[in-house]
Amino acid sequence: MSWKLGRRRRDDTAGDPVPAFRRPPGRLRRRLGATVRLLAALTIVGGLYTAAAPGITRADDTPPLSTAAQQGKELYETTCITCHGQNGQGVPGRGPSLIGAGSAAVEFQVGTGRMPLAQQEAQAEKKVPLYNWDQARQIGAYIQALGGGPQIPEGDLADRSDAAVARGGQIFRVNCAACHGYGLGGGALSSGKYAPSLEQTTPREIYGALLTGPQNMPVFGDSQLTPDEKRALIGYIQALQSDKTDAGGLGMSRIGPVPEALVIFLVGMVALVFATLWIAGKS
Repeated sequence: MSWKLGRRRRDDTAGDPVPAFRRPPGRLRRRLGATVRLLAALTIVGGLYTAAAPGITRADDTPPLSTAAQQGKELYETTCITCHGQNGQGVPGRGPSLIGAGSAAVEFQVGTGRMPLAQQEAQAEKKVPLYNWDQARQIGAYIQALGGGPQIPEGDLADRSDAAVARGGQIFRVNCAACHGYGLGGGALSSGKYAPSLEQTTPREIYGALLTGPQNMPVFGDSQLTPDEKRALIGYIQALQSDKTDAGGLGMSRIGPVPEALVIFLVGMVALVFATLWIAGKS
């Protein structure tokens, strides 16, 4: 009797349907679950990456332009945008990108009148500037805000102490005299280019040129010439600008260390030739 009752209970249990929570999930349900898990994982990874990368900011978090940069932006969009494009990204065939050029390059090019460029030629000529130096610095502040780059430091840019001038003279003779001349007069280069005269340049122009290397001039960053060496070099150039005396006599535009001897030799040779011809004619 007990055996039959037990068998009946097993048979009744076997006939019952499988509970819903024990049934294997269907294909659609499995795909939906996998999709939800993938989205959750991507959300977690994205949140962790955003938290671990503080340098990444939203466009809304971009700091506003300073007053000078905002004024420079207005000037830029009036004149410079035609060749260098909106936001300084450059225009193919017209002008290069200014991202990373820095305020030093803008101040030098705009402050000296080399930019805006009148026409495409071998070298940008220095001319009467369209903007004054304050406006050039404003445009430079805008370009600096766009992409950073070399900046001209504030304060005195020239060291006129005796030791600094002596050191600046050594730097000038090694790095600058070959192109700009020993007396700052400048000189011709290849392909229609030239090294301009430094007789009327200001310390800010020189410092900007050293940092950015316009035209054929090499760049003298802080790894090539330290800020103190740049100030010593500018001090030496200023000493030459203010010293108008020529201890050796006539300076011959200060184009080199031996121009007088060369002129004397050429004049002497011509005089000897004419003297010889005159004596031969008399005899």
